Amino acid sequence: MSNLTQLARALVDLDEELVSSLVKQKIEAGEPPLNIIKECNEGMGQIGKLFETNEYYLSELIMSGEILKGVMSELEPLLANVEKDSSSAGVVVIGTVKDDIHDIGKNIVVTLLKGTGFEVVDLGVDVPAETFVKTMRETGAKVLGLSALLNFTFPAMKEVVDQLAAAGLRDKVKVMIGGAPCNEEVRQFAGADFLAKDAATGVSFCKQIYGQN
Repeated sequence: MSNLTQLARALVDLDEELVSSLVKQKIEAGEPPLNIIKECNEGMGQIGKLFETNEYYLSELIMSGEILKGVMSELEPLLANVEKDSSSAGVVVIGTVKDDIHDIGKNIVVTLLKGTGFEVVDLGVDVPAETFVKTMRETGAKVLGLSALLNFTFPAMKEVVDQLAAAGLRDKVKVMIGGAPCNEEVRQFAGADFLAKDAATGVSFCKQIYGQN
């Protein structure tokens, strides 16, 4: 963890007071909100690894989530002003896959998408594949975002893509995945179209699909 920033390390240490103080300092110094989120994402990635090696348990995951909610309450007013668009840019369906209850990263993407003019259908967390497929059929959305923080939920991502294919929807939908442990190998395993390494690239992908770029 020696390469982590002070903010990321404070998050890993579950030091709520220090995290809050550092975030406020960064905001006052004019630090872009997406940079602050990037540091938090680094911390969450480390927390995910600690959970998978049984060094952290569910209570630590829940605590880290609560700390991040506090961070987001500070950043959301700033994120809402990152980019505005008066017209609807398109519909995006998004959710955290089954057996994963993490929503901080997903919520960041949702906030940015809404700020950019997209209509977002947020299905929440622990979402079954059937619900994703049903919602894609009902909304006619061109983009589906799948979020996960835990490695063992990668098969749930693949199941969503497989069920889209079985429903005859796969060629009509672009699937985007994201979350701290997601990488190109995971994208290929899941059969997704795009890996969103951060919230901003996820928004860029959605704009590209809807011809906004």
